[in-house]
Amino acid sequence: MPADPPEAPWRVDTAAPWWSALLELHLQHAHAIDDDRLEDWPGLYVEHALYRITTARNHAAGLPASLIHAQGRAMLADRVLALRQANIYERQRYRHQLGLPLVRVVDVGRVQARSAFSVTRTVRGGVPMLFATGLYLDRIAYDGVRARFEERIVVCDSDVIDTLLALPL
Repeated sequence: MPADPPEAPWRVDTAAPWWSALLELHLQHAHAIDDDRLEDWPGLYVEHALYRITTARNHAAGLPASLIHAQGRAMLADRVLALRQANIYERQRYRHQLGLPLVRVVDVGRVQARSAFSVTRTVRGGVPMLFATGLYLDRIAYDGVRARFEERIVVCDSDVIDTLLALPL
């Protein structure tokens, strides 16, 4: 049986035609959450996208357990609706700090990306505190104009997650 071809290396590819669209997607995602424009968040995903938040330990072990699991843009929109109308949680504000993504091309119009993040949370106008750090593992579709997430796996560094994980990361 022939061996699988080696995977493309992870790299920063600022000359790629999709690079600026990919960066804009990452920034739009963070700002939609940070600016409390949650209704814009699902539109950054393709219709049948996967969004998961998990821990590094679960991810490394290949365990499917997720803190948040949404299959499809409709589930993301339902989550926003629940946050707005049904869930009761302490009001909070996030502020994302993003690392530049490393990417590799999967095929025409699709890339994988991985980037570090940290999220600071402020509750009731109090003192900002580090809430989460980790890695975004993304599969992104690019149609020549716009990039959208096909999959975003949020891998949190810590196994200890605050019970106030209401908003997406």
